[in-house]
Amino acid sequence: MPLLLALLLVVVSPGLGCCDDHPLSADDRAQLTAKLDKQIADFTAKIEQDSKNVELYSRRGDANFFRGRFAESVADYEKMVELNDELDNSHWRRGIARFYAGKFEGAAQQFERYHSFDDVDRENGIWRYFSQFKAYGADKAKQGLLKYKKDDREPFPSVYKLFSGEMTGVDVLKRIDDAEVKGDERKKRLFYADLYIGLNDALEGRNESAIKYLRRSTANKWGPVAGYGPNYMWHVGRVHYDLLVEKSQKTK
Repeated sequence: MPLLLALLLVVVSPGLGCCDDHPLSADDRAQLTAKLDKQIADFTAKIEQDSKNVELYSRRGDANFFRGRFAESVADYEKMVELNDELDNSHWRRGIARFYAGKFEGAAQQFERYHSFDDVDRENGIWRYFSQFKAYGADKAKQGLLKYKKDDREPFPSVYKLFSGEMTGVDVLKRIDDAEVKGDERKKRLFYADLYIGLNDALEGRNESAIKYLRRSTANKWGPVAGYGPNYMWHVGRVHYDLLVEKSQKTK
């Protein structure tokens, strides 16, 4: 990536290095920045009064991640597990934050533990693959792909085949186009497909293509208003998009 370019996250300063066709307006980015900064300050003040409240660390960890403060997010999520070790196996957000903080081996370990908690969710397998790719290289990541015996919701079974070479991004999107679904279900599938095709392109160094797909996932109207997990992943795509745009403009 490099992921520690998070300190240069575009959303920090809406006028800094933003492309003209950013899917969020400058006003929206400024409001989001202000909202997240206020949340972080508020949760910090509450933690000072109640330092063992797991939920406060959880919410500040999310706000830190959405703000591009990955090391701080990891610290908050780690504190959650320290206070309640029952969260250890299921804490997928800690794995994603570790990934973006450059702690790839630790991220891979988190997703391995999550597989023992949920052996259906291929989204977890995707992140384990990404983490192993960064930690150990493409060959080992492909060899270590988790095996799934049970069905999962689309488009994840299709997306997962990107890494084994059984499908391409074009194939994944065509399968969605051909599916007899409409409305929010189609938007949902397109959101996840664009997100993970983009993230995989970025992983493999195809940054121009990654920017295209991550812009589409950020522009998708379903993600930011969906439930907690999808909303979190919408922020992941948004943050990564901004990182790639910033990197692209610095190399011009």
